[in-house]
Amino acid sequence: MFIETRFCGPDGSGNGGYVAGLLAGHVAADTVTVTLRLPPPLAVPLSVTPEDDFGNSVRLWHGEQLVAEALAGAIVVPPVPPVPYEAALEAAEKFRTTESHPFPRCFVCGPESDGLRLEPGPVGDGTVASPWTPAEAPSPETIWAALDCPGGWAFDPAGRPAVLGTMTAQVTALPEAGEHCVVMGLARSREGRKLHAATAAYGADGRLLGRAEQIWIEIDPDRFRT
Repeated sequence: MFIETRFCGPDGSGNGGYVAGLLAGHVAADTVTVTLRLPPPLAVPLSVTPEDDFGNSVRLWHGEQLVAEALAGAIVVPPVPPVPYEAALEAAEKFRTTESHPFPRCFVCGPESDGLRLEPGPVGDGTVASPWTPAEAPSPETIWAALDCPGGWAFDPAGRPAVLGTMTAQVTALPEAGEHCVVMGLARSREGRKLHAATAAYGADGRLLGRAEQIWIEIDPDRFRT
């Protein structure tokens, strides 16, 4: 596996959702749980090793360092419901007024990136929404990426940044290029520095594209300061 530099989250490391989606592609399951053990390194060869004979579990390595683990998972709660595309557009305006962005070059939500440029703004208590119109037909790992950052923004990470720790996701459909999609994020609960979030993506006709349950970990704001 190889993560190109444009697919970063924090500077110098891969976007958690995108990396998780790449690794999930090696698991023979519709729903996959990925746990990130280290910041995924960029632009270096990484190896994927099977952990069983059935394709239900794999690990990602950088040399002898364990970067991530993926295994067949399950989601038993309903997905975050969508808001209309017009409401997501209004929410994006609020995102643009955010005073600071912890990871401005993030592939998914960074205002200085050439990536998805999602703008998850508030639409309710602990709920955010972002419009998304993919320029080209997305791959499954791109859907995983889109399902990443709105979960973190549901907790307003500008003051206290957080990074993705664990993500259980399923991709159910792929949108077309130019389709008006909506990506939702919901803050479920907090346990100290551990944040539980949920995300979901919907197509223009309201069909579910994918959904995720996540655990985020708050970090020292100086750790990735640029």
